[in-house]
Amino acid sequence: MSAYLSAANRAANTVRVRATSAAKAETTRQRRKATKSAATAWVDMWTGGATRKRRKR
Repeated sequence: MSAYLSAANRAANTVRVRATSAAKAETTRQRRKATKSAATAWVDMWTGGATRKRRKR
């Protein structure tokens, strides 16, 4: 029985770590996107939107 519980705990921890990692990565992506958007809005406000848009690769 102990071996079964150990295997179950190992599997549960693997799932927990992956879910936590994915959540942190998504939070970081959203924060970077919001920061970039806010910075662009400020620059556009001061320059009248005259900044050149960069092409995505």
